[in-house]
Amino acid sequence: MKVLNLYAGIGGNRKLWEDVEVTAVEIDPKIAAIYQDFFPDDTVIVTDAHQYLLDHYKEYDFIWSSPPCVTHSVTNSFLHAQGVVRYPDMSLWQEIIFLKTWCKSKWVVENVKSYYDPLYPPTEIDRHYFWTNFHITPYRVNKKFNIANSRDSTRKDPKLYLKDLQNLHGFNIDKVELLRNCVYPPLGLHVFNCALNTIQQPLTIYKQKQGSEQDKD
Repeated sequence: MKVLNLYAGIGGNRKLWEDVEVTAVEIDPKIAAIYQDFFPDDTVIVTDAHQYLLDHYKEYDFIWSSPPCVTHSVTNSFLHAQGVVRYPDMSLWQEIIFLKTWCKSKWVVENVKSYYDPLYPPTEIDRHYFWTNFHITPYRVNKKFNIANSRDSTRKDPKLYLKDLQNLHGFNIDKVELLRNCVYPPLGLHVFNCALNTIQQPLTIYKQKQGSEQDKD
Protein backbone atom coordinates (compact mmCIF):
# COMPACT_ATOMS: atom_id res chain seq x y z
CA MET A 1 0.00 0.00 0.00
CA LYS A 2 1.46 3.33 -1.06
CA VAL A 3 1.08 6.11 1.51
CA LEU A 4 1.88 9.81 1.23
CA ASN A 5 2.69 11.47 4.56
CA LEU A 6 2.73 15.25 4.08
CA TYR A 7 4.24 17.78 6.51
CA ALA A 8 5.70 14.67 8.10
CA GLY A 9 7.58 16.25 11.01
CA ILE A 10 9.19 13.46 13.01
CA GLY A 11 6.39 11.02 12.27
CA GLY A 12 4.14 10.73 15.32
CA ASN A 13 1.10 9.85 13.20
CA ARG A 14 3.10 7.29 11.21
CA LYS A 15 4.82 5.53 14.12
CA LEU A 16 2.53 2.47 14.38
CA TRP A 17 1.66 1.97 10.71
CA GLU A 18 2.77 -1.38 9.31
CA ASP A 19 2.98 -3.05 5.89
CA VAL A 20 3.05 0.27 4.06
CA GLU A 21 5.31 1.93 1.51
CA VAL A 22 5.57 5.49 2.80
CA THR A 23 6.76 8.63 1.08
CA ALA A 24 7.24 11.37 3.67
CA VAL A 25 7.49 15.03 2.68
CA GLU A 26 9.05 17.56 5.06
CA ILE A 27 10.43 20.97 4.10
CA ASP A 28 12.90 21.34 6.99
CA PRO A 29 16.00 19.21 6.23
CA LYS A 30 16.94 18.92 9.91
CA ILE A 31 13.53 17.58 10.87
CA ALA A 32 13.51 15.35 7.79
CA ALA A 33 16.81 13.84 8.95
CA ILE A 34 15.26 12.93 12.30
CA TYR A 35 12.27 11.37 10.55
CA GLN A 36 14.61 9.32 8.36
CA ASP A 37 16.42 8.14 11.49
CA PHE A 38 13.12 6.89 12.94
CA PHE A 39 11.91 5.34 9.68
CA PRO A 40 14.92 4.31 7.59
CA ASP A 41 12.79 2.35 5.11
CA ASP A 42 10.58 5.31 4.22
CA THR A 43 11.31 7.56 1.26
CA VAL A 44 11.90 11.04 2.66
CA ILE A 45 11.66 14.04 0.33
CA VAL A 46 12.71 17.52 1.44
CA THR A 47 10.40 19.86 -0.43
CA ASP A 48 7.18 21.88 -0.19
CA ALA A 49 4.41 19.44 0.77
CA HIS A 50 1.67 21.73 -0.56
CA GLN A 51 3.07 21.64 -4.08
CA TYR A 52 4.03 17.96 -3.85
CA LEU A 53 0.41 17.06 -3.13
CA LEU A 54 -0.73 18.92 -6.22
CA ASP A 55 1.83 17.16 -8.41
CA HIS A 56 1.60 13.61 -7.04
CA TYR A 57 -1.79 12.99 -5.39
CA LYS A 58 -2.80 10.37 -7.98
CA GLU A 59 0.16 8.13 -7.13
CA TYR A 60 -0.92 7.00 -3.64
CA ASP A 61 -3.54 4.78 -2.02
CA PHE A 62 -3.75 6.83 1.17
CA ILE A 63 -2.79 10.47 1.85
CA TRP A 64 -2.25 12.05 5.26
CA SER A 65 -1.70 15.80 5.36
CA SER A 66 -1.03 17.91 8.46
CA PRO A 67 -0.55 21.51 7.23
CA PRO A 68 0.94 24.09 9.63
CA CYS A 69 -1.52 24.91 12.40
CA VAL A 70 -0.11 28.12 13.87
CA THR A 71 -2.48 30.55 12.15
CA HIS A 72 -5.57 28.41 12.85
CA SER A 73 -5.10 27.51 16.51
CA VAL A 74 -7.37 28.81 19.27
CA THR A 75 -4.27 30.53 20.67
CA ASN A 76 -4.84 33.22 18.03
CA SER A 77 -7.76 34.51 20.10
CA PHE A 78 -5.51 35.85 22.85
CA LEU A 79 -2.56 36.55 20.53
CA HIS A 80 -4.76 38.90 18.53
CA ALA A 81 -5.59 40.77 21.73
CA GLN A 82 -1.82 41.09 22.31
CA GLY A 83 -1.26 42.65 18.90
CA VAL A 84 -0.42 39.55 16.81
CA VAL A 85 -2.67 40.24 13.82
CA ARG A 86 -2.56 37.78 10.92
CA TYR A 87 -4.67 35.97 8.35
CA PRO A 88 -5.29 32.23 8.66
CA ASP A 89 -3.13 30.35 6.17
CA MET A 90 -5.63 29.25 3.52
CA SER A 91 -3.42 26.47 2.18
CA LEU A 92 -5.22 24.24 4.70
CA TRP A 93 -8.54 24.88 2.97
CA GLN A 94 -6.99 24.69 -0.48
CA GLU A 95 -5.92 21.12 0.26
CA ILE A 96 -9.28 20.10 1.74
CA ILE A 97 -11.21 21.51 -1.22
CA PHE A 98 -8.77 20.01 -3.71
CA LEU A 99 -8.86 16.54 -2.16
CA LYS A 100 -12.65 16.57 -1.73
CA THR A 101 -13.05 17.42 -5.40
CA TRP A 102 -10.36 15.43 -7.17
CA CYS A 103 -8.83 12.72 -5.00
CA LYS A 104 -10.13 9.16 -5.54
CA SER A 105 -7.93 7.50 -2.91
CA LYS A 106 -8.53 7.69 0.82
CA TRP A 107 -7.25 10.84 2.46
CA VAL A 108 -7.20 12.77 5.73
CA VAL A 109 -6.26 16.35 6.51
CA GLU A 110 -5.42 16.94 10.18
CA ASN A 111 -5.19 20.21 12.05
CA VAL A 112 -5.76 21.67 15.49
CA LYS A 113 -9.06 23.06 16.74
CA SER A 114 -9.50 26.48 15.16
CA TYR A 115 -10.47 29.83 16.65
CA TYR A 116 -13.11 30.22 13.91
CA ASP A 117 -15.95 28.04 12.65
CA PRO A 118 -14.51 25.57 10.10
CA LEU A 119 -15.60 26.00 6.47
CA TYR A 120 -16.34 22.25 6.35
CA PRO A 121 -17.39 20.31 9.46
CA PRO A 122 -14.54 18.09 10.71
CA THR A 123 -14.41 15.01 12.89
CA GLU A 124 -13.19 16.22 16.27
CA ILE A 125 -10.97 14.01 18.44
CA ASP A 126 -9.13 15.41 21.45
CA ARG A 127 -7.21 18.52 20.26
CA HIS A 128 -7.52 17.63 16.57
CA TYR A 129 -9.81 18.28 13.63
CA PHE A 130 -9.86 15.64 10.88
CA TRP A 131 -11.34 16.11 7.42
CA THR A 132 -11.60 12.84 5.49
CA ASN A 133 -13.46 10.97 2.76
CA PHE A 134 -14.10 8.07 5.15
CA HIS A 135 -15.71 7.68 8.56
CA ILE A 136 -13.57 7.91 11.70
CA THR A 137 -15.07 6.04 14.63
CA PRO A 138 -14.92 7.55 18.13
CA TYR A 139 -11.61 7.32 19.92
CA ARG A 140 -10.56 8.36 23.41
CA VAL A 141 -7.00 9.61 23.77
CA ASN A 142 -5.16 8.51 26.89
CA LYS A 143 -5.18 11.72 28.91
CA LYS A 144 -2.28 10.48 31.05
CA PHE A 145 -0.07 10.60 27.98
CA ASN A 146 1.96 13.80 27.77
CA ILE A 147 3.68 14.12 24.41
CA ALA A 148 6.18 16.61 25.85
CA ASN A 149 7.43 13.90 28.23
CA SER A 150 7.85 11.25 25.57
CA ARG A 151 11.60 11.93 25.38
CA ASP A 152 11.97 10.00 28.63
CA SER A 153 13.08 6.48 27.67
CA THR A 154 12.85 5.31 31.31
CA ARG A 155 9.03 5.22 31.28
CA LYS A 156 7.36 1.85 31.82
CA ASP A 157 6.43 1.45 28.17
CA PRO A 158 9.18 3.30 26.29
CA LYS A 159 8.35 1.68 22.95
CA LEU A 160 5.00 3.45 22.93
CA TYR A 161 6.73 6.82 22.94
CA LEU A 162 8.80 8.53 20.33
CA LYS A 163 12.52 7.97 20.33
CA ASP A 164 14.78 10.10 22.54
CA LEU A 165 15.51 13.35 20.70
CA GLN A 166 18.13 14.83 22.99
CA ASN A 167 21.21 14.05 20.93
CA LEU A 168 19.89 13.27 17.46
CA HIS A 169 22.20 14.73 14.82
CA GLY A 170 23.29 17.48 17.21
CA PHE A 171 20.66 19.85 15.79
CA ASN A 172 19.64 22.93 17.74
CA ILE A 173 15.89 22.31 17.43
CA ASP A 174 13.09 22.97 19.89
CA LYS A 175 12.60 19.29 20.66
CA VAL A 176 9.62 19.79 22.95
CA GLU A 177 7.86 21.71 20.18
CA LEU A 178 8.60 18.86 17.75
CA LEU A 179 6.90 16.45 20.11
CA ARG A 180 3.92 18.72 20.72
CA ASN A 181 3.40 18.89 16.96
CA CYS A 182 3.09 15.10 16.81
CA VAL A 183 -0.17 13.24 16.53
CA TYR A 184 -0.47 10.70 19.37
CA PRO A 185 0.76 7.50 17.65
CA PRO A 186 -2.18 5.22 18.61
CA LEU A 187 -4.57 7.91 17.33
CA GLY A 188 -2.63 8.01 14.06
CA LEU A 189 -3.04 4.23 13.84
CA HIS A 190 -6.75 4.44 14.62
CA VAL A 191 -7.36 6.92 11.80
CA PHE A 192 -5.27 4.80 9.45
CA ASN A 193 -7.21 1.65 10.35
CA CYS A 194 -10.49 3.48 9.80
CA ALA A 195 -9.29 4.36 6.32
CA LEU A 196 -8.62 0.69 5.68
CA ASN A 197 -11.96 -0.37 7.16
CA THR A 198 -9.99 -2.61 9.52
CA ILE A 199 -10.82 -0.88 12.77
CA GLN A 200 -8.98 -2.35 15.72
CA GLN A 201 -7.93 -1.21 19.16
CA PRO A 202 -4.51 0.40 18.62
CA LEU A 203 -3.23 0.01 22.15
CA THR A 204 -4.30 -3.66 22.26
CA ILE A 205 -2.49 -4.29 18.98
CA TYR A 206 0.58 -2.53 20.26
CA LYS A 207 0.67 -4.47 23.53
CA GLN A 208 0.28 -7.75 21.65
CA LYS A 209 3.11 -6.81 19.35
CA GLN A 210 5.29 -5.78 22.29
CA GLY A 211 4.56 -9.08 24.03
CA SER A 212 5.55 -11.10 20.97
CA GLU A 213 8.81 -9.14 20.71
CA GLN A 214 9.61 -9.85 24.35
CA ASP A 215 8.89 -13.57 23.80
CA LYS A 216 11.50 -13.58 21.04
CA ASP A 217 14.05 -12.16 23.46
